[in-house]
Amino acid sequence: MFRRILVIFENEGIYWQALSYCRELARRMDSEVTLLMLVEMTFLDRTFLGSKRRVMRRIEMRTAETLGNLSSEFLKEGISVSVALRVGDAAQELLKFLAEKPPFQAVIWGSSENLPDGGQSRRSHWIKKLAGALECPLLAVSSKPKPEQPDSEGNT
Repeated sequence: MFRRILVIFENEGIYWQALSYCRELARRMDSEVTLLMLVEMTFLDRTFLGSKRRVMRRIEMRTAETLGNLSSEFLKEGISVSVALRVGDAAQELLKFLAEKPPFQAVIWGSSENLPDGGQSRRSHWIKKLAGALECPLLAVSSKPKPEQPDSEGNT
């Protein structure tokens, strides 16, 4: 296998159409897939680390089960898959993860149909800021628009 696909999930959000797209793309490209869950958590200083250990253990348990279930679907189809969890500043954790791994040929946003915007703060979301620095395309999977149904008079 020479091709690698990374699917990024943020804060345990999963967009199922992105996973379906990834499985199909991996089959067509004969790729291995990495599922990466990024969970945003701030660490102000070391004194707060102890109080966050319990929260981190719960996150680890939930995501281990979730990522295990997701990876089993890929394995059933003969697609090689690995999983990872990173907790902290999502942008920094993604960059560290990418620095540790061989290059990916595609990155798929797996948490929602569209790339997130900055919300009410009007600041860009971290994934949009990093998109230009990636060595491969960042894909957001959209569902197909539903065809318009004609009304009783046959108008669409």
